Amino acid sequence: MDIIANYGTTLVLVAALFGFLMAWGIGANDVANAMGTSVGTKSLTIRQAIIIAMIFEFAGAYLAGGEVTATIRNGIIDSNAFVDSPDLLVLGMIASLLAAGAWLILASYFGWPVSTTHSIIGAIVGFAVVSIGPEAVQWSKFGGIVGSWVITPAISGVIAYFMFISVQKLIFNTDDPLNNAKRYVPFYMFLTSLVICLVTIKKGLTHVGLHLSDGEGILLSIAISIAVAFAGWIYIRGQKYNPQDDSKMHFANVEKVFGILMVITACAMAFAHGSNDVANAIGPLSAVASIVASGGEISGQAAIAWWILPLGGIGIVIGLATMGEKVMATVGTGITHLTPSRGFAAQLATAATVVIASGTGLPISTTQTLVGAVMGVGLARGIAALNLGVLRNIVVSWIITLPAGAILAIAIFYVLQACFS
Repeated sequence: MDIIANYGTTLVLVAALFGFLMAWGIGANDVANAMGTSVGTKSLTIRQAIIIAMIFEFAGAYLAGGEVTATIRNGIIDSNAFVDSPDLLVLGMIASLLAAGAWLILASYFGWPVSTTHSIIGAIVGFAVVSIGPEAVQWSKFGGIVGSWVITPAISGVIAYFMFISVQKLIFNTDDPLNNAKRYVPFYMFLTSLVICLVTIKKGLTHVGLHLSDGEGILLSIAISIAVAFAGWIYIRGQKYNPQDDSKMHFANVEKVFGILMVITACAMAFAHGSNDVANAIGPLSAVASIVASGGEISGQAAIAWWILPLGGIGIVIGLATMGEKVMATVGTGITHLTPSRGFAAQLATAATVVIASGTGLPISTTQTLVGAVMGVGLARGIAALNLGVLRNIVVSWIITLPAGAILAIAIFYVLQACFS
């Protein structure tokens, strides 16, 4: 308690600095996932992807990031264990922000797409074990986290595989791909719009006063999607193509349509990501600010001060602009060769898996979901279409994220204790 009383302002300023660093790491790593397939398929240039992601990520973080946030993400540790020693929780949260942020920036430098959620969870568990003891950790939660390494990539991979196979059979592997595209693309537009609406309502608009029941959300999503499919049908019918063009030109025209769909899906995912994963940076920061402001009182949720959401949003944007290119390259071109139709299948499968996870409470990493979807699309063309060396590095980086966050947090926690004791 003496540490909070004597160094309260300093602690908040240090937490703000490390929270900004964590947001920077989120932008450099996770945001690049949302735009990686669009860049890999050349539907967007890197500059265009960065500008679009900056707009939608910041909008998601600032407009829909929430008025309150859980002080301890995913309930991975028991806050009651720190009631008698809130100074340990404050120092631990600060250590966790720096540890997770540093790991994310290191992973981004090497182009490894890792989970920001798992980074902060590993860090929080690390400081909790050395400060209070193993009993402070809800170890039962770990089963779901470790299981998500397999389950979520598998779900998105299966969805992407069958989505791409359907596009191949209904459109590309036919005698008249252009006319079949006019027939079936409105259906894919309906699916895309439906998933986007569900993602946005479920993950992006829960904090802005739009409180719809599940049934109302589904009905609204269906209505909007029917309108989008009808508009898409009119647009495609109105396009003039030369029937004398060879099959390559027909394929190119069809790919353009899927490229547009993929960019739209990526924008929605960026908005949903900004509204959700900014909590990985501002949750611990809000916890520190709340505990210091209350003189050491710990609550399950913390009100977000006016300056915290913009700080997180700006950090995400700067991280993407300065370091997002390498992770984009890994996801977009490193795993398998992507065309707009393949990238569309991967993006839509990722968004669909997010919807499934939201409805079932399945712990999910957007990063692992997208990588699984890209793998699924690659497998649709055979195992030889996958770069197994890149995949091996990605899986290893997933496995070491939790212990890396924990080890870094423990070291930083001891340093902070020495500085403030």
